[in-house]
Amino acid sequence: MENDKNVNKEIPETQTGFIRMKRFHFVMLLFFVVFLSAGITTFALAFGDEKAVTVANERTEFDKLYSAYDTLKGTYFQKVDEGKLIDGAINGMVDALDDPYSDYMDMKEAKSFDDTISSSFNGIGAEIQEQDGYIMVISPIKDSPAEKAGLKPNDKILTVDGKSIQGMSANKAVLLIRGDKGTTVKLSIQRPGVEENMDVSIVRDTIPIETVYGEMLEDGIAKVQITSFSTNTTKELVAKLNELQDQGMKGLILDLRQNPGGLLDEAIKISSLFLPDKEVILQVEDRNGKRQSITSTSTKENPNVPLVVVIDKGSASASEILAAAVHESAHVTLVGEKSFGKGTVQQAKKFTDGSNLKLTTEKWLTPDGNWIHKKGITPDVEVTLPPYAFLSMIDTETELKLSTTSTQVKTAQQMLKALGYDPGREDGLFDEKTEQAVKEFQAKENLEVNGIVSGQTTITLMQRIGDLITQNDTQIQKAVEILKGKM
Repeated sequence: MENDKNVNKEIPETQTGFIRMKRFHFVMLLFFVVFLSAGITTFALAFGDEKAVTVANERTEFDKLYSAYDTLKGTYFQKVDEGKLIDGAINGMVDALDDPYSDYMDMKEAKSFDDTISSSFNGIGAEIQEQDGYIMVISPIKDSPAEKAGLKPNDKILTVDGKSIQGMSANKAVLLIRGDKGTTVKLSIQRPGVEENMDVSIVRDTIPIETVYGEMLEDGIAKVQITSFSTNTTKELVAKLNELQDQGMKGLILDLRQNPGGLLDEAIKISSLFLPDKEVILQVEDRNGKRQSITSTSTKENPNVPLVVVIDKGSASASEILAAAVHESAHVTLVGEKSFGKGTVQQAKKFTDGSNLKLTTEKWLTPDGNWIHKKGITPDVEVTLPPYAFLSMIDTETELKLSTTSTQVKTAQQMLKALGYDPGREDGLFDEKTEQAVKEFQAKENLEVNGIVSGQTTITLMQRIGDLITQNDTQIQKAVEILKGKM
């Protein structure tokens, strides 16, 4: 949850006045003292130790920092980039906080950060963060190359195009992962519960920051998915709700799954859409334990229909604020899986050179005062997706064929079985029965029938699994069932 509030403070200008004649002697004495001091300083700089020069308001805690900077600049065997030294010093201070949500961004990284909440950017479309020295996927963006390739929450990205990114900040990793539209990036992924690391090649594309998707389901029940909280999310949501109301919406499912969060202001405005006036949305607590409640503001756009909210382990930050607000202040039912658990607020301080300091400034609590950080929100009705929804991805560049043995073959066999084909076995050995199942799949999908899982066959296989998950979305089905009981 990044709030782009600029925390720069203005420095008041020094006031000036007229020198009265009766103070002439005093002023002349002052000039003499200044002149004498300047002379002593010049002499010290020319012939003495530079340490003889002191600043009246010098902060002694920076003595070591200044000494290290001067040593590196003056004695390192090559000429150093002074800007990089300063950036590195700030990075070091922020890293010492041991907070994955606080980060210093140089000009390139800051621009990439700004792109994330703008209209579009080029990349794979996945929200990531640094955690315990690893780059973790929070969630892929809906319909993005990352989602289509099978990236899932909690996947660890180990390498990018063969380069290890362990220990790298999330912003630096983003610069490696993003690139021109149409180019390919190869990621090595470690997934919880899977023994072998997986390589996946993803073709970068333009990722539009369209954050609201809606549709009518059945019996007047509408489903709206919010994929992130960006600058125009509230406007998008209001427009979509109006459209669905015109289509006869009588009940609403708000889908916050795989939503990594975003702007706090947007989460507050959207929460107000579903709450009565002056209800608590969240509490914000500063470093001294002082709490401030943020309440809803009455709005004419309130859809005023029964609501159910669906969450999962990819629901984080701003999406958790919204879920907790409607749950505790309006008694809305939550369905799905326990959420991610991010209970802190960040602000961004922009520097004049375009760099940016994103810093955790407060923690947020639910209306009832619960801090969900690292704990998440447990839904009222826990529902998991079918087992095939959690299958690993398959590398599109790897050929799986007769006599191949690997975990990727096992995944392909499980996918084929879920889609109604009979691979004969699901132990990772690609035998004649598996080859026949692949050929049947290829024939039905109008692909080259060669019995090899690779390239377009791999892509189509994973797409069909995605379609199957959508058709058998047990979490949405449960939300529909609950809504029907309220309508």
